[in-house]
Amino acid sequence: MGWCHVAIGLVSLLLMVNRAMTIGANWGTQATHPLEPAIVVRLLRENGIQKVKLFDADYETLKALGKTGIEVMVGIPNDMLATLAGSMKAAEKWVSQNVSAHVTTNNVNIRYVAVGNEPFLQTYNGSFLRTTFPALQNVQSALIKAGLGNSIKVTVPLNADVYESSSDLPSGGDFRADIHDLMLAIVKFLNDAGAPFTVNIYPFISLYTDANFPVDYAFFDGNASPIDDGGTSYTNMFDANYDTLVHALQKNGFGNLPIIVGEIGWPTDGDRNANIEYAQRFNQGFMSHISSGKGTPIKPNAEINAYLFSLIDEDAKSVDPGNFERHWGIFTFDGLPKYAFNLGTTNTGALIPARRVTYLERKWCVMKPSAKLDDPQVPLSVSYACGLADCTRLGYGTSCGNLDARGNISYAFNSYFQIQNQLDDACKFPNLSTITKTDPSTQTCKFEVMIEPYYGGAVQTVSGAKKAMGLVAGLILFILKIV
Repeated sequence: MGWCHVAIGLVSLLLMVNRAMTIGANWGTQATHPLEPAIVVRLLRENGIQKVKLFDADYETLKALGKTGIEVMVGIPNDMLATLAGSMKAAEKWVSQNVSAHVTTNNVNIRYVAVGNEPFLQTYNGSFLRTTFPALQNVQSALIKAGLGNSIKVTVPLNADVYESSSDLPSGGDFRADIHDLMLAIVKFLNDAGAPFTVNIYPFISLYTDANFPVDYAFFDGNASPIDDGGTSYTNMFDANYDTLVHALQKNGFGNLPIIVGEIGWPTDGDRNANIEYAQRFNQGFMSHISSGKGTPIKPNAEINAYLFSLIDEDAKSVDPGNFERHWGIFTFDGLPKYAFNLGTTNTGALIPARRVTYLERKWCVMKPSAKLDDPQVPLSVSYACGLADCTRLGYGTSCGNLDARGNISYAFNSYFQIQNQLDDACKFPNLSTITKTDPSTQTCKFEVMIEPYYGGAVQTVSGAKKAMGLVAGLILFILKIV
């Protein structure tokens, strides 16, 4: 009898591990100093991450994934949708170069092509409404023509704002009124093609945008007051959001369409609710939730197919949504685990850091001890540094929010200095800065030393500048501690 219980326990454990092993990760590369693809692929493999979602079709990235067995969702950026929608020949060429070549030559296990990325976001003001579906159709046709239609499926990663609820409860779920017909056409197409519906779900965003959002409802602890939906109880936002989509699909006759959660996660910096504690609580809670095999209230026992967002921090991402955008990684920019996180895929139950990462010299650019805070060059220099670097860890409620004015200025100077590969000229703010070999980091705020640049030493400072300028003005007052 005891042996039987042990055997059953082992089977249950194996089932849980197998479920956990289906977890995927988003691998974004909008960084000034991205890790070499071979290092990231080894990081994926050593952490037992069997699936990866990409946002483009970078050749070196896909080549590094060859012969690994890792399932790949390759991405087509939104700015390519018009070209692919308007030309079948362009779609065939894209599939030939970015899918067929890697499958046949490099043995890359490509399983999906993501056509666009959240193209129907309301903030895009309809920019991609006319091109997404035709691009999806053309890419699907190109895959079929290439003989890959059965093994590789198309999908469109969509933001959860494509559906809504008339009652604010999951049972009222339906597709957004302004795109209802378009969504039904896409859903029917996906269903006919045997392809999945991909949705990105972010409880953090609800907490970020609504000061009255019940915090516990964002997590999986069961501490939130249950929300009753006609006898169905919800204790976390993920289940409620997911089931709103399920209801929307069921209501329109597509209740059996497979669902992929394309992005889900929690950032660790850049906002008072973006921190290590909450990120660990959310991500570990999510892993436990999907490993349990309970599914959701409307889809009990269903396996949740999901990709964590994201694998690694990206310091050149747009901060239009918020300063937290650059801090979604479960690993830092250099591949170090941020917190204790058990994916259920390693022998130790802990994340394994990236190996063979090479750093620049251990030196930092800081404010000179003799420099004066009221020097008129200070705000100009800080504005310049933050505009071309990353100051998103400065601000109220962030990891570096407790620095004094001199510390804030030093952080801005050092961020610019590191992104510019520690060039001497990058630490020549007029009579304000100096290079030191004494680490200025504090207990909560790390002054980074950058890794050696990949991609032939090209540093994406122009891209970073364009995306950072929006946050600079608001940070200047905080950095100088004027308010």
